[in-house]
Parts: sequence; C-alpha cells; structure tokens
Amino acid sequence: MALTAGQRVGLYEVIGPIGAGGMGEVYRARDTRLGRDVALKILPDAFATDPERLARFEREARTASALNHPNICTIYAIDEVEGQRFIAMELLEGRSLQEVIGGRPMPIDRVLSYGVQIADALDAAHSQGILHRDIKPENILLHDGRAMVMDFGIALAVSAAAGGRMTETGLSLGTPHYMSPEQATAEKEISARSDVYSLASVLFEMLAGEPPHSGGSAQAIIMKIIPNSAVAVSTTSMSIRPAPMIMAV
Repeated sequence: MALTAGQRVGLYEVIGPIGAGGMGEVYRARDTRLGRDVALKILPDAFATDPERLARFEREARTASALNHPNICTIYAIDEVEGQRFIAMELLEGRSLQEVIGGRPMPIDRVLSYGVQIADALDAAHSQGILHRDIKPENILLHDGRAMVMDFGIALAVSAAAGGRMTETGLSLGTPHYMSPEQATAEKEISARSDVYSLASVLFEMLAGEPPHSGGSAQAIIMKIIPNSAVAVSTTSMSIRPAPMIMAV
C-alpha cells in the first residue's frame, strides 16, 4: 500500500518515503501524539493470511520491541489500522553498511570497531533468547559513528509469519550470501550460532569487498554454503586497505 505525504496512519502523519524491501515499505512519519519523527514500516499484506501465524508474528515482534541497546534500532510500536499492520521505530539517519562497502574492502580499524558493536548487539539480544535471522550489510546502518542493527525483531517476526522457512517471495528470510548452513537447509531449530555465522560472513565482506560465497542464483550460493568453507580473505580478488584511524560515517 503506497502512502502519500500528509496521509494519516493511526497516530502517524506520513512525511515521505524512505525506501522499500522484502519486509515492507518504509516512510518517514510524524508521531502526532509525542511530536517526534519515526520510521514507519508498512508490512506486506501476506502477514494477515494466517491468523495463527499472525498471532505468533505479533507476539514475537512485541518481545523483540523490549530490546534496549545502543546498537539496536528501537521499536516504538506495533499496530494495525484498517487491516494494515505497521511498525513504528526509531528514525536513524545514515548509510547502510552495504552502501559503505560498495564492493571495496573497508579499513581494518573500521571493520574491528563496527564488528565489535554488531557482535555486542547480537550478544545482548541472544542473552534474552531473541535471534535476528537476517544479519546482512543491508540491515546494518552506520549512524553517527555507530553500527546500528536494523529490523531486529522484524526479521524474527517475519520468520514466524512465514512459518520459519525461506521462500523467494516477498517473505524471504535470510539472504543467501550470509545464510548459515542450517538456514540454507531449512532446519527448524535455529540457534544464536546462525546469527554468528551471518556476522562472520558480513565481516568477511567488509574485509574483502565481496561475500565469502557467490553464484549466479540463490540455489547456486546455497549449494556452496552447505558443503564448503569460505576461502581465506587473503586469496580474494580485493586487497585490504590499511587504516591508521577510525573514521565516522
């Protein structure tokens, strides 16, 4: 559902679009009650097709909304207006890690700094039994010198709504380049180790400028992930650039 500037969604007044992806369209909006700008994510209509999965989605998302960490984007509200479900969350300005990498290795100091921050965010969530399940450069925003993990809880909720399996529809969960072997084989039980594997894949790309596994299709990449270990970063086509200082983004 495309929204226009000035349109109201419950308490929120749309200012303009921010972007769109498999997990929904995102708009900048004004919380008219609290007087603050938020990121409003409109979820796909497919979430409402199964009442049982929808209930699980809302339960899981509300649990994740309790996360409070300086490197995790905060969820403010999960609501519904006229059958359209949406999530209001912290509005962060910056560039995604995907944009910053841009096919080139990042300076090692920045890789270490951001890597520690992302790992700390994951550890905080895992300590509360919450998994992300879709850690990738696109879901990490570099804001005010910090690495912010986005869609924490949303990815978990999408997994719940989609029955925990990856598809190639709008509800796909787990980007092939960063999926753990257990995600690639659609195992029902996914542990915190899966997020750690995905983070390692992200760190590999930050260092090498390219992901550890590549292929012409999702299936081709998955067939490499399951039986093979990643090649050494030093053997990739990109070289690592030294960095004497940490630069803010």
